[in-house]
Amino acid sequence: MDMEEAKKRKLEEGGILPVVSLEELRSLLDPLPKTQLVDLLARVGSQNPSIAEEIKNVASADPALRKLFVRGLAWNTSSETLCAAFEEHGEIEEGAVIFDKVTGKSRGYGFITYKDMESAQRALRAPSKMIDGRMSACNLASESLNSNTSIASDQSQRKLYIGGLSPDTTSEMLLDFFRRHGEIEEGSVAYDKDTEKSRGFGFVTYKTTESAKKALENPQRILGGRNVTVKLADNYKGKFTAQVQTSAALVTTPFPTTPPGYHSHVQQKPPYGSETHLSGYAYHSGTYMVPQPSYPMQPPPYPPYYMPTQ
Repeated sequence: MDMEEAKKRKLEEGGILPVVSLEELRSLLDPLPKTQLVDLLARVGSQNPSIAEEIKNVASADPALRKLFVRGLAWNTSSETLCAAFEEHGEIEEGAVIFDKVTGKSRGYGFITYKDMESAQRALRAPSKMIDGRMSACNLASESLNSNTSIASDQSQRKLYIGGLSPDTTSEMLLDFFRRHGEIEEGSVAYDKDTEKSRGFGFVTYKTTESAKKALENPQRILGGRNVTVKLADNYKGKFTAQVQTSAALVTTPFPTTPPGYHSHVQQKPPYGSETHLSGYAYHSGTYMVPQPSYPMQPPPYPPYYMPTQ
């Protein structure tokens, strides 16, 4: 046993440990990887309640770690209803549904901020929640602001569009029907903001791409007594965008000065006195409209309907 080890054992036996400065500890911890630091703090915190409390206080100091973004809310969900749905996980500091300033209608999402990070973590363990008949989903608000392309790309392979729904099909019926293929992250029937009636389609987002692929194996289904179509929501979005672009191109095409179905026939006015006489009447040649033998313009397509943000 060398002198250093003997000294250390003597100090431990006497109940006295050497004092290590903050700078020394920082220099020791700095090169360690994050996973090792987390394991170290977790182990020390579990052995010392005061350190555990300090870790909780530091973690809860940043509101970004306590604030959740909740999407997929029903149009009639109020701030009170939203808070009531999330208070089971812990004390809420503030919560609100976001409303449009002009129309005063809900924008379909809201925010919940807990008083401590532990409550937020409990809520995130079960991110999907049924509120007012719609399956909502939550995540850290900071993640929504900093989402990258890979996350969006992943969701595009998990989110399905279901068209041809019966007006009587509810969000619960839709989710119950598609839950057979795997766990659902969020989903709902799309409703009109003004009439609050079903628009005949909906969306389902699975937690895994494997579940979505299973649902796509049979794209034609019968739900609520109707044949419904299942496809990737991204494909539906692309078709919708193409319709909008086509309509925009037609709208911006300059309208002809000559009415549709006619072409302008122009003749130079002859000199005075060179009138053409027909059955005792004189007239000057000039510009006049002649009907074309066929209708040259196709009627414009019906304007695309508005698709709400999911």
